[in-house]
Amino acid sequence: MKMPEQANGRNPWRRGWVWAAQLILAVLVGWSVWQSASGNLAKFTSLEVPLEFRLQWIALAALLVWGTYFLLIVAWRTVLGGWHQHLPLRSAMRIWCVSNLGRYLPGKVWSVAGLAVLARREGVQGWAAAAAALAMQALSIGTGAGVAIAFLPQTDSPVLLVAAIAIAVLSVAALTLKPMVRVLARVASGKIQIQPLPIGAVLAGAAATLAAWLMYGLAFRFLALGLLPNDAPSLPLAMGSFAGAYIVGLFAIFAPGGIGIREGMLIVFLTPSIGGGAALALSIGSRLLLTFTEVTAALVTVPLARKRGGQA
Repeated sequence: MKMPEQANGRNPWRRGWVWAAQLILAVLVGWSVWQSASGNLAKFTSLEVPLEFRLQWIALAALLVWGTYFLLIVAWRTVLGGWHQHLPLRSAMRIWCVSNLGRYLPGKVWSVAGLAVLARREGVQGWAAAAAALAMQALSIGTGAGVAIAFLPQTDSPVLLVAAIAIAVLSVAALTLKPMVRVLARVASGKIQIQPLPIGAVLAGAAATLAAWLMYGLAFRFLALGLLPNDAPSLPLAMGSFAGAYIVGLFAIFAPGGIGIREGMLIVFLTPSIGGGAALALSIGSRLLLTFTEVTAALVTVPLARKRGGQA
């Protein structure tokens, strides 16, 4: 005779372990975010560079960053739609914003894995959930590298501009051509059954991610106007340096969220134009702004798309 919990297909022990794992993960993420924010805030308050807190520019920067999150969510849903997978916008916003905090844990798999696992819980097929997360990484790296190469003054070379175009083309081809899709699947884990995406879905996703990088750069420029209006980098430099530093941070597997690596690259890119002190201030200010926007986005979207009975 089956126990009542087993008869209706539920295992109370399994549910208990799942909730315990989620709680532990939430605590670890919260601790990592706090460590990052408190450390950067201490550095920020000890800077000897005279800062001007023009809140209207800083607020505009935060609004633009939240806008980039929305564009990236749209791009992710577009990729899923290319495989005929439907995910409601409210659910997609919650999943993306919550998973995004996984970048603060060591390793680079937590945010991607979070996207895949939570999307499966919303009815997306397992292979499509994992493949869409991987596809978004490919599109983000391809378009971000293109922005960095196109706008950074250190890369003002026809050869590098051709390289930027080649990176973008390869990113599209990696998701649309069967031979390259198989290679991408093997690089991922060898178990993800990625299917080629329609070219329209890839181009739409790439356009959204490209727009997101440009908005990130504009937000960085606004942040600079709010903190150091006399030493703010030009818009092209802000776009190129932010994208370049972010991409390098993505490849730094040992650094959660690219912490330290992204800031260091921003200093390298910005110092020749605005000086080392201003570059250091903006690198720390950027990290604090992104930590604030990521945490608030997760807190706002957690209640979204709740099912009846209080389950997500």
